[in-house]
Amino acid sequence: MKNIKLSILDQSTISKGDTAINAIKHTISLVQKAEQWGYHRFWVSEHHNLASIAGSAPEVLIAHLAAVTKDIRLGSGGIMLPNHSSLKVAENFRLLETLAPGRIDLGIGRAPGGDRITASLLNPANHFKEEDYTQQVNELQMYFNDNVQTQYGIVRAIPVVFDEPPIWMLTSSGSSAFLAADMGLGLAFAQFISAVGVKQAIEVYRTRFVPSEIFPEPEVLIAIWVLCADTEEKAAELKHAMLHVFLQMEKGELRNGMPPYEEIKDYPYTDSDRLRMQANSNRLIAGTPAQVKQQIIDLATDCDADEIMAAAITYAPEDKVRSFELLAEVFGMAN
Repeated sequence: MKNIKLSILDQSTISKGDTAINAIKHTISLVQKAEQWGYHRFWVSEHHNLASIAGSAPEVLIAHLAAVTKDIRLGSGGIMLPNHSSLKVAENFRLLETLAPGRIDLGIGRAPGGDRITASLLNPANHFKEEDYTQQVNELQMYFNDNVQTQYGIVRAIPVVFDEPPIWMLTSSGSSAFLAADMGLGLAFAQFISAVGVKQAIEVYRTRFVPSEIFPEPEVLIAIWVLCADTEEKAAELKHAMLHVFLQMEKGELRNGMPPYEEIKDYPYTDSDRLRMQANSNRLIAGTPAQVKQQIIDLATDCDADEIMAAAITYAPEDKVRSFELLAEVFGMAN
């Protein structure tokens, strides 16, 4: 069986009727449990102008998570690079590296992490061009290599550190796989956003990969929604609630976060709704521990992935915690 690393992506989602304060508290509690259970890494996301997600500044949250953990790798899934200055991102993550040496990952992406209006306010110079993103990634690597020379002299990202955080390129369409391969970066395919083209993107990445100092060999992780429950009935309820949320997000009708299952179980879906929910099923894995384990093994083996990063949204925080606990147990990680 393929030796699969298991990790967690958490977005600090706010359930209907709950608060951002509690969402962040749940993330803090989850990372501590994830470390105890033996997860490889724990990433947090960057989203903006979304009332149901508290995670807007991963670099701030990572600093706190580093203070309450000892061994688990921590990172961004990801920093939406066009929203920021490459120099500032380099400084943020070098500082994080000094706080938690050898434990920091820098996952980067080019999506806005919200709507384009908000992205334009975050960075008025953002023209949403692919070539601008490529230039920013180049600049980021140059700052990490202390190799930026201006007409006024050398500019360094401070603090200078002994080891640089590994850079992972996030993609949900495969277009960034070429860039990750050519630059010698890790590849993180966001299947939780789109299941289209994941295998092909990974094949391209592995074929074109150019070794780098941090990544002498290609490394691939797939991020996907994973809902694990003690019974098939409970797993089906969690899956239904997730698919309902996907549908409402696509319609622009998700206003108050994840609702309880009891509130949406009799929702009057149209035939079009059901087709969209069926299509979105490819973005998640759900079932009992044995069922979920087999699906994860099949996915990692079929797509030649080294790691599966599990994400989950549930109305009740205890359902999310139980899902990750069961996943750790079935893969023999939990103490």
